[in-house]
Amino acid sequence: MLHELGLEQRVLHGHFSKDLEPAIEIDPGDSVRFTAPNHAWDIARDEQFAPRSPELDIEGHALAGPILVRGAKAGQTLVVKIDSVEPAPWGVVHGGRDHAIHWELRDGVGRADGFEIELAPFLGVMGMPPPEPGVHSTGPPRRWGGNMDCKELVAGTTLYLPIPVDGALFSAGDGHAVQGDGEVSGTAIEAPTTAQVTLDVADEPRLEWPLARIDGAWLTLGFAEDLEEAGRRAMGGMLALMERELGVSGADAMALASLGVDLRVTQVVNGCVGVHAVLRDGTFR
Repeated sequence: MLHELGLEQRVLHGHFSKDLEPAIEIDPGDSVRFTAPNHAWDIARDEQFAPRSPELDIEGHALAGPILVRGAKAGQTLVVKIDSVEPAPWGVVHGGRDHAIHWELRDGVGRADGFEIELAPFLGVMGMPPPEPGVHSTGPPRRWGGNMDCKELVAGTTLYLPIPVDGALFSAGDGHAVQGDGEVSGTAIEAPTTAQVTLDVADEPRLEWPLARIDGAWLTLGFAEDLEEAGRRAMGGMLALMERELGVSGADAMALASLGVDLRVTQVVNGCVGVHAVLRDGTFR
């Protein structure tokens, strides 16, 4: 079944909390289509959407949700199929606090100041609240997802997240029209976005950190305050994946990973930096 969440205050929030009232309840396997302003709550170049709770939300990303998935239990895995990501015809990237470049987005191409760039839209934030009570920032990514800013998670990919709370309470937003690995200025081309996801629940694999299936590859993610620890967490997920998919473990898996797994910097600007490990199909025959 397909559900719709319109551009309404009641379904948008700018913080994570397990105590947030769900915007909608769905069954596993259902799809949800939603629209969200850009990271700064803009819906056009000179038009900002008013958050539901300014004191809690204005400093956070504009997220649609939470979406309660019936029957989902903490400890299971949320399967997020990214069906479509459609940016608005306008977006902006910042080169510094007081410098912005506004982009026209049309026919899969961004145009600004005589430059063109091919678009690859994705959602910068997809995730669930921590299990602890209270209000939590949307800024840092966590083991349950959130502000991952992974440019590989375009339409057609599938994200797997460990579920922290019963019902999952999944939220998403922060549409990016295109971004480089690292997101070095702190922003991508930030654009209001309409997207559709299909949410399901699985008992396996049991995950510590996010996992994704992208075109022709497996990808594991890790986040930490320093790059080395983020890399270790991403590699922990990759070694577990290699045991499941290739039947190798321990020192053998680490030796093979040194030959065929690529570590890439996801982002370096969200408090917790991110690393993703990539294993291409057919690397080991």
